[in-house]
Amino acid sequence: MTSPQSDPAPQPPQPPQGHVHGHTHSHGPAAPVSKHLRKVIAAVVIPFATAVVVGLIAFWPGGVPDHERTGVGFDRQTQDGKVVQVVKVDCADVNAAQVPPTGDTSTPSGREAVNEQEGECAKATVEVTSGDDKGRKFVEVVQPDAPRQLREGQGVVVAYAPDAPRDLQYSVTDVNRKIPMTLLAAIFALAVIAVGRLRGVMALVALAVSFAVLTLFILPAILQGSNPLVVAVIGASAIMLAALYMCHGVTARTSVAVVGTLISLLLIGLLGSLFIGWADLSGNTDDNTGLIHGLYPDIDMSGLLLAGVIIGSLGVLDDVTVTQTSAVWELHQADPQMGWRGLYRAGIRIGRDHIASVVNTLVLAYAGAALPLLLLFSIAQSSVGTVANSELVAEEIVRTLVGSIGLVASVPVTTVLAALVVSADRPGASTSSSTAAAPARTGRGRRRKA
Repeated sequence: MTSPQSDPAPQPPQPPQGHVHGHTHSHGPAAPVSKHLRKVIAAVVIPFATAVVVGLIAFWPGGVPDHERTGVGFDRQTQDGKVVQVVKVDCADVNAAQVPPTGDTSTPSGREAVNEQEGECAKATVEVTSGDDKGRKFVEVVQPDAPRQLREGQGVVVAYAPDAPRDLQYSVTDVNRKIPMTLLAAIFALAVIAVGRLRGVMALVALAVSFAVLTLFILPAILQGSNPLVVAVIGASAIMLAALYMCHGVTARTSVAVVGTLISLLLIGLLGSLFIGWADLSGNTDDNTGLIHGLYPDIDMSGLLLAGVIIGSLGVLDDVTVTQTSAVWELHQADPQMGWRGLYRAGIRIGRDHIASVVNTLVLAYAGAALPLLLLFSIAQSSVGTVANSELVAEEIVRTLVGSIGLVASVPVTTVLAALVVSADRPGASTSSSTAAAPARTGRGRRRKA
């Protein structure tokens, strides 16, 4: 009696299989691991997640500590402003620059002063548009060779110095870029949602969680005087758990990626601590870090550098570990009889291509960020050894190489973990086959209803 019902099935055998395959990629691996193995994974991941939560509670800062503003760099009171008028005037009339008494123009500063005296300056009237002094106007003189020229109607950021004479209390420090930056962020979000759909939405939510952990926990905790390395490890772990599980689901495959990422982060932390100390990198190399050290002298600046290495490596690590885990899972689905050694060899071949591209990406990213600095060394005609030995460049070299070593190590570590986990389910074939067969029946049932 069953054969008449099953006779028509061989004519369209492919659609049900295709339906099962699509369902598999949308919602996870085709053959989920057994309950026993899930318990083993949970026994590793749950204590780790609990430790992260305890760490967040123990080191929670409760806000950024107050300090007296210095009026230097970013540590200034600022308000919004708008350029209401721009008038061209002779630089000599507004005394924009002082020519050296000797009239020497052989130096760059001397030539610059003469050019400014003979050139045409811009006299801008700026109105404060926020704060207690809203509506107040002041004059800003812009020299002809200034990198940023002002135009009428332009939004600007103005700094307020309460201790200065009234006419000098306000000055333009930057351009207001809120509108273009907000628009670009909106375009980015729409592109992610349009292509990624639900996964894209979850990725944006995970991104918001990452920024929340960074701004509400990591930065204030470091300013409160907590150990930057401990804070970075706790914060990075929280970001990792939220991002991976929100974007890829609470599955054994994601849990393997979490463990692989954690092992790689620990390796990066150990190597970074070793070589930052060995190379005597202070972490205090520019005006911004110098200002931080001046405001909060108790902060361990070399520890802050190490924290930056760990957090900076996390994003790429997530990508590598998830990709390797997914590759091993798909290989096992294609050939369930393949042992863990075969899965590892096949997965590591995929990982080698990933390593080459990721390492190149990291190096180019850091080189691009340090391009102005590298140009200065080129102008000075410094040797490669001299450039590499300077602390500014040495920091970037250590940051790049330590992060890259962690990324390279994450490939075999995650691959072998995934191969061992997915192949360990082979003895319990009854569990896997029964769960794998369920979607196939559901697919045929859906097709009949259609």
